[in-house]
Amino acid sequence: MDILEIMKARHSVRSYLDKKIEGETKAKLLQCIEECNKESGLNIQGCFDEPKAFDSFLAHYGKFNNVNNYIAIVGKKSKDLQEKIGYYGEKIVLKAQELGLNTCWVAMTYSKGKSPCKIESDEKLHIVIAIGYGATAGIAHKSKKIEELSTCEGEMPDWFKRGMEAATLAPTAMNQQKFMFYLNGNKVKLKDKMAFYSKIDLGIVKYHFEVAAGKENFIWD
Repeated sequence: MDILEIMKARHSVRSYLDKKIEGETKAKLLQCIEECNKESGLNIQGCFDEPKAFDSFLAHYGKFNNVNNYIAIVGKKSKDLQEKIGYYGEKIVLKAQELGLNTCWVAMTYSKGKSPCKIESDEKLHIVIAIGYGATAGIAHKSKKIEELSTCEGEMPDWFKRGMEAATLAPTAMNQQKFMFYLNGNKVKLKDKMAFYSKIDLGIVKYHFEVAAGKENFIWD
């Protein structure tokens, strides 16, 4: 399936079926996590058949139901940590969608202290991604137009249009879409507009744009 089709099919899902992630699906998901850890230096972990983190008032308040699996994104403090979390977390999210799974980024409405993931003394659990077989496929979020999220000198090239279409499909905190792309020749600059979780959002958006536009067509400025 084309990456844009995967992005269009992926929506946030908070309610899941009582169905285990196993076999080839689990193996491919773990392989993706391992690749992300090698590239990023993060300590992303798959937590399977583990309902405790979402068995709390916070989770019920967030309308999460039957979340027994999640991806825990653990990492050491660094200058670009938040952007890395978004970039590599979204890479896993889209891989999960390709494998027939559903997901939801979760920043606050879960119990950190109940998660059994392994955290070293210099690391922190920053955010999790609920994952599993959704009770529904979710609902598409409203998106701003490409012209509202980018500026371009001259005619917009096709690769940039494709990248921007992917960027508009990226999940952001509270669907705020507080980012802006600037194109100058083959140089692309991406800036956030200082909002809630905007640095993580920036990483998510960056991954969407990059894989759809094609790394060979531009350089990050």
